[in-house]
Amino acid sequence: MTHQVYSLLLNIPGNLRYIGFVFFSTLCSYSFHWYFSAETMLPSDRTNWLQKFRYVHGLLFFIGLAGIAFYISYLLIYWPWLLAAAIATFLYSAPKIPNRFLRQLRKAALGKTIFLAAVWTYVTTVLPLIISGREWDPSFTLFIISRYFLVYAVCILFDYRDKDDDKAAGIRSLITFLSERNIKYLFILSLGIFIVSTLFLLTCDFSVLNIVLLLIPGIILALLYRIATFHFTDMLYYFVLDGLMAFSALLTLIARI
Repeated sequence: MTHQVYSLLLNIPGNLRYIGFVFFSTLCSYSFHWYFSAETMLPSDRTNWLQKFRYVHGLLFFIGLAGIAFYISYLLIYWPWLLAAAIATFLYSAPKIPNRFLRQLRKAALGKTIFLAAVWTYVTTVLPLIISGREWDPSFTLFIISRYFLVYAVCILFDYRDKDDDKAAGIRSLITFLSERNIKYLFILSLGIFIVSTLFLLTCDFSVLNIVLLLIPGIILALLYRIATFHFTDMLYYFVLDGLMAFSALLTLIARI
């Protein structure tokens, strides 16, 4: 996803130091999050595995931390921007930590997926643009909006799947308050903004092929909505739906080979 920003918006080779930083940061933050996510009301192969091999996430966390320490030395000039990303990432997972004070954050987690989508967009899209030093272009804003609302649409489905867990844990997410119909309307609204902002990139000299490649994940996501609200399998959620966030990036890479 980060490489796609360099390819489509900046038209330069990817900054391998920043891409490496994003890779290890993702490994670190995911491992940290899942290390504290063994408790669930929805048993699955993933959670069963996690309960038996929780230490693997601990090991991956420290590997990610080592990678961050290596790459951060090349990016220290951007430390305020990177620190903001680190704090935001920690706050998303903090309510899962068995600490009385941090558990109180669950009551303030109303927009947790809005927050999560913003972090994903900030790290994979906004930060590469800032680090590039380029003058801001209207295409940057449109692409950020497009990416955010695609990621948020995916997050809505994850929130839908987790709503019983969230209610039991006292986590107040937006989806736990909305009716089935309103959740669907929110999903449609998010995808609608994604499609419109993506189409507007045509006014910024994006090729029709690139627009189509950007739209494909949203189309697939729309077709999967009904299935995803009835079948909560790990393969569907952690391979297909999670994968759709980066699918257009993969298609863009293939198209340029």
